[in-house]
Amino acid sequence: MALRWLANPALPSGVTWGVPWGKGVLGRERLSELRLVCDDEGRAGYAGGAGESEAVGERAEKPLEKPPSGYRLMLGVEEPAGAASTAVPTVRAVPVQSWPTAFWPDGSVKWTAHAAVLGGDGPDGMAAEPPRIRVSETEETVTVDTGTIRCTLAKQGRELIRRIVRGDVELCGGGELVCIRESESRTSGLRSVREEAFAGHAHRVVVEQQGPIRAVVKVEGRHRSAATGARAWLPFTLRLYFYAGTEQVRAVHTFHYDGNPHQDFIKGLGICFRVPMRGPLYNRHIRFAGETGFFSESPKTLHTRRTKGRYRELFAAQTAGEHVSLDAEEDAYFLGLLDDSATWDCFRLAQDSSEHYRIWKRTGEECSWVKVTDGSRAGGLGYVGGEGGGLAVGLKDFWRKFPAGMEVQGMTGTEAKLTVWFWTPDAAAMDLRHYDTRTHVESSYEGAEELRATPYGIANTSELSIWCVERTPSLGLLASMAAETASPSRIVCEPSYYHQVRAFGIWSLPDRSTPIKAYLEDRLDGIVEFYMAEVERRKWYGFWDYGDFMHSYDPVRHVWNYDLGGCAWQNAELVPNMWLWLMFLRSGRADVFRLAEAMTRHTSEVDVYHFGEYAGLGSRHNVVHWGCGCKEARIAMAGLHRYYYYLTADERIGDILDEVKDADYSTVTLDPMRAYFPKDEHKTHIRVGPDWAAFSSNWMTRWERYEDTAYRDKIIVGLNSIKRANFRLISGPTYGYDPETGVLTGMGDDNWGRHLAICMGGPQVWFELAMMLEDPAWEAMLAEFGVFYNLPDEEKLARTGGAIGHGKWRFEHPVLSVGIAAFGAFYGQNAEVAQLCWSILLGNEFGRVNLREAAKEAAYVRELTEIDWMNTNEASQWSINTILSLELISEYLPDMNEVGHS
Repeated sequence: MALRWLANPALPSGVTWGVPWGKGVLGRERLSELRLVCDDEGRAGYAGGAGESEAVGERAEKPLEKPPSGYRLMLGVEEPAGAASTAVPTVRAVPVQSWPTAFWPDGSVKWTAHAAVLGGDGPDGMAAEPPRIRVSETEETVTVDTGTIRCTLAKQGRELIRRIVRGDVELCGGGELVCIRESESRTSGLRSVREEAFAGHAHRVVVEQQGPIRAVVKVEGRHRSAATGARAWLPFTLRLYFYAGTEQVRAVHTFHYDGNPHQDFIKGLGICFRVPMRGPLYNRHIRFAGETGFFSESPKTLHTRRTKGRYRELFAAQTAGEHVSLDAEEDAYFLGLLDDSATWDCFRLAQDSSEHYRIWKRTGEECSWVKVTDGSRAGGLGYVGGEGGGLAVGLKDFWRKFPAGMEVQGMTGTEAKLTVWFWTPDAAAMDLRHYDTRTHVESSYEGAEELRATPYGIANTSELSIWCVERTPSLGLLASMAAETASPSRIVCEPSYYHQVRAFGIWSLPDRSTPIKAYLEDRLDGIVEFYMAEVERRKWYGFWDYGDFMHSYDPVRHVWNYDLGGCAWQNAELVPNMWLWLMFLRSGRADVFRLAEAMTRHTSEVDVYHFGEYAGLGSRHNVVHWGCGCKEARIAMAGLHRYYYYLTADERIGDILDEVKDADYSTVTLDPMRAYFPKDEHKTHIRVGPDWAAFSSNWMTRWERYEDTAYRDKIIVGLNSIKRANFRLISGPTYGYDPETGVLTGMGDDNWGRHLAICMGGPQVWFELAMMLEDPAWEAMLAEFGVFYNLPDEEKLARTGGAIGHGKWRFEHPVLSVGIAAFGAFYGQNAEVAQLCWSILLGNEFGRVNLREAAKEAAYVRELTEIDWMNTNEASQWSINTILSLELISEYLPDMNEVGHS
């Protein structure tokens, strides 16, 4: 199969990606036969870094056109020999590490993950012995040797990274996680603020993967008081990724909040590296990435009021990072001027909003900070080093997840400290309290009367790139590092291949072969592009917010309902994650991938409880992400996040998929239907959707990843319970439920509305589950439900003997039903239902309007454009159901003349 870069790679780097396989194609015994090859033409796809016209940290986000990448994954084929003819590209084998990440029920491999060093002159078949990862352990340490650097990690204590060495030169003398807790007290009109320093202490260090191409080390622990050690809080996970032959270390940091939001305010949170300083002060360098260039200085610049002639040239060379030599006799006068000039020991950059950062420096702790400059969006990369090299460290989404920062201390000593702040202490302390002291159910669409607005158990993940370099990098290389940090290199398959093997179930490829199909594709593209632009227009950025959309719009104030209870942040309501991932799968667009990636990172961490009373559940949409009293499995379900896991093999998302496998037990503590069904003989009450649909998503993922048949059996128990209902999937949808047995006990044939069963990802989960179970009865039940949903009430009543169909509220919002209705039409070749599906989609506002042309000018605090009827629920569901319908029932599309839309 052909592979390609998601976007132009900024640097040669270690890359990990996932590949889906059709049922029965790849046996696990054949994994060793997988080979990765590239050709010379493919190497031309390496862009060599950010161009002069590009902003630091940005790169071209369009898929490469020619060739796809020059890389191919091959099964059961001998390594091709190089071709002598100039007409045929020379083909080389590339070392690759492969492992399975999911299995089909027949034991064949469903998904694989692969690691290689790609994008330039990394390890390839030309080397007699390509570099290999080597991992060694003692009782106290783990050491990873990439062939270029050696990194030693401590298994216990606060110094998580003991040292990083390149050759014989130590480039990092230690690394630790740091935190500042702020608390305040008020007495007699006085406000006192207290800051307390904490450091991350490792409790458990595990080598999750080792070589030959890639090694992963997972460090777990808690932050402990630096002064007393008495309190340990804020559990963390730090994963470090190493690739053979590279100088780069990738780090993924997750912290969990387990404090009291009314007392425990986080003033600062970050990671600190100690970097040995060698050579005279004028040969030490610091770099901070700005928007399009770099702050480039030394603790002792060669700039004085007499820096002229040769010394002006040396000053320019110093600023460019070159080694400068001064002679004690020949340059005695100038050296005297340097002795008299100021010595700068500390530097810092703070990104306090998505639109502003500031850089300062100072000579010492007892002196003031001097402002250097202000800017808009910093590139998120810092470098510190002296003679013999140093460290460059980049923080992904630096300005998007403000307030972030970088700080350097001790440039004049033997060891500098480079701190990368996920939350800079130059900003106000992190405030995780709720926005009010009570709920607003009726006026603001908040979900429950109980105030359960707690951040206890939520998390946040940050990603770093660390380069261990032998000398101060050029500005061009630093720009490439910043671009790689901002948008890490990704390898993906072609959309046609994902579609061919039915990765993630049922969806369609773009097709503009007829006017009506082109019309629908324009609308699909217009919706996703509107939201891309809206992220920027509305500044949906911030440490706790980036990646989410808002729920619905207020055209009077010209704002989204940021302050209206349940109408503010979306929190995965009506599964926009699935919409964005389907849009990526069918298009291969890098910008859509990044949008879906950001939403996955946010919703899987911030909107979900990872431990505590609500473990495995998430918070419904609200002004504050964790603010709604409704805690539900659908927000945390594996079906939302497994796209990213299988496409990238991201271990952090893998952790989250593991966490939710038993989420159904949490519903015993917090019954999803407690407001409507009082406590009775059942342990809890759930709806077949979204609750059981979310559970089945979790269990299917557990089953396919680990071949854990206990979770398959739990799915089958639930399915058999539904099959025994009088009208199968149409009955209910509320059941009594016992998580110990997985049995659903019927409580009547028409006891609640059905729309939540079909708009929260249930059909997407169930379609893929049907591919695994191969149960004809289950497919028939899905089709039956889809056809039934939009029948007139009198026909519903007639088909069920008067049991189901009393009142339209039981079957609300036809546009939400189109996906499963289209499946019913496809299954039964029912032209009437298919035509109804298209009339619903084309009659909807999103079907009638091309959003690329619909926005109107509006005056808010600044001029902007708006679509005043916008809501994310229907944007997501209309898009998903149109994508499904184009695959299942496109032959029933009306002629463009019949539609009558412009």
